[in-house]
Amino acid sequence: MKKSIALLSGGISSERDVSLKSGEQVFQALDKEKYEVRRYDPQTDLPRLVSEADQIDAALIILHGPYGEDGTVQGLLELLDIPYQGAGVLASALCMNKLAAKQLYERAGLPVPPYAVVSQSSGEPIDQIIERLGLPLVVKPVAGGSSIGMSIVHTAEELPQAIETALEQDASALIEGFIEGVEITGSVLGNDDPQALPLIEIIPDKRHPFFDYQAKYVAGETQEICPARISPELTEKAQSYARRAHQALFCKGYSRTDMMLCGDQFFVLETNTIPGMTPTSLFPQAAQTAGISFGQLLDQLIELGIQAHHNR
Repeated sequence: MKKSIALLSGGISSERDVSLKSGEQVFQALDKEKYEVRRYDPQTDLPRLVSEADQIDAALIILHGPYGEDGTVQGLLELLDIPYQGAGVLASALCMNKLAAKQLYERAGLPVPPYAVVSQSSGEPIDQIIERLGLPLVVKPVAGGSSIGMSIVHTAEELPQAIETALEQDASALIEGFIEGVEITGSVLGNDDPQALPLIEIIPDKRHPFFDYQAKYVAGETQEICPARISPELTEKAQSYARRAHQALFCKGYSRTDMMLCGDQFFVLETNTIPGMTPTSLFPQAAQTAGISFGQLLDQLIELGIQAHHNR
């Protein structure tokens, strides 16, 4: 008997377009022999989702940013008693808030770049931030994704505008010391005992100062190498950090943790609870290298979601 799957994509965040494209790719990849797929866009279809809840066996949330990846939709699905893949309400909210995530990384003994937080009405004075963190600096919204609102500043004069750009996306801005090195992302798959997948090395085209929105989503703008070209010892360390971040933030199902490698030291940047989900996105690439096809990955995520729901 086919499972009825609610596929949620679109939503109302600044990452709506990315979500719609990912949702279409997931729809195409789902095995129609196994699943009856019902599609919902939270921007318009929440009343229909609520009315059809008793006909749904599980949900796939292919949403990014606020009102999709931050625990709000997850909470609705729990109220409707619908299993779903990935992080629950708590982990979703924690990972969306980069400050909360950093504080939990630190409690778990994971290294992070030095940082400060400012808002329109409070925060450390700019000259003190520069004195403490140095230059360059990375400025980003505390809550948000896909590098929207993110800047790298090289001079004190650039910092106020970068903060304003971040504050257009969220009420608070996170300022980090810039880490020069190689960007590595570590994916894990599983609930209580997650499996670390092969690491990916990310090399944006030199036209991009960092792995920005265009570098993420425009074909050919970034070289992604899987497995990453680092030593077995560093590979083991990064995979351990990805698992520890997953567990420190109470994640379930899957997650992808971004890190910078400087010399032989990793710095944990952030954890994604709904990684990009097209066949060429980073998480599915890592799964493919581990021998898990895109369709098989979706099957596993559905089953892990049902298992986590049963345990709750």
